[in-house]
Amino acid sequence: MTSKMPSIIANSFMTFYRLSSAVILGLLLCSTGLAGAFGIPETLRYDISWAGIKAGESVIEIKQADESTLIAVTTKSANWVSVFYPVNDRVESRVTPGAVPGTIGSPLTYRLKLSEGRHRKDKEVIFDKVRSKALYIDHLADERKEFDLPGAVFDPLSSFYQIRSMQLEVGKSAYIKIFDSKKVYDAEVQVLRKERIEGPEGEVDTLVIKPIMKSEGIFYQKGEILIWISDDDKKIPLRMKSKVKIGSVTATLTGGEY
Repeated sequence: MTSKMPSIIANSFMTFYRLSSAVILGLLLCSTGLAGAFGIPETLRYDISWAGIKAGESVIEIKQADESTLIAVTTKSANWVSVFYPVNDRVESRVTPGAVPGTIGSPLTYRLKLSEGRHRKDKEVIFDKVRSKALYIDHLADERKEFDLPGAVFDPLSSFYQIRSMQLEVGKSAYIKIFDSKKVYDAEVQVLRKERIEGPEGEVDTLVIKPIMKSEGIFYQKGEILIWISDDDKKIPLRMKSKVKIGSVTATLTGGEY
């Protein structure tokens, strides 16, 4: 193992946040309608690889939790990576149920907990729709600050459920307002092209999309992220890929319940 290996893996896991949550993005985009586009509960499992070597796993879960809907993304390093750079991350978004089955309503809370090597993050956002406010909390830095929200604003995970009702076209972009990293901004999703790739059960027609994000943590943007989504009613994200300093990191769908 070279002296550069830990830093290479560290850079790769910075991409893990983006890729595992990009699964959410891929899951939600390009739908032709609200009903029947995705199921609740639903689970998607991915292998994360660097330079063709498996380095970790990501799991996306969508389920009902009491009176809310829970979206959760977990990412863990493989055993061989954990020896020198353990990663155990979880991101959650809780939203109100949608008026139509298979949809969501407004965001309630957003929690980002990252643990990788010696690096830690534990941040939370509590949304107050009535007052049009967002309470930002950094649990490790003991910081609390309230922000004004301009109308309908979502967190990085719940936002893309709103895009699900939009029909995207190759060569065009879609936008939605997101609150993250103490600011509100318009996230852009570009629909690049159609492409046929190998999926878990054979060749699949896909749409290739590229999210343009500005926030920290799971959507930390240093390089290009590409997502291949099945070009059918389910719009399942089959593959995500992003370049790092050496090589690239790829997330590949391996199974789940969907």
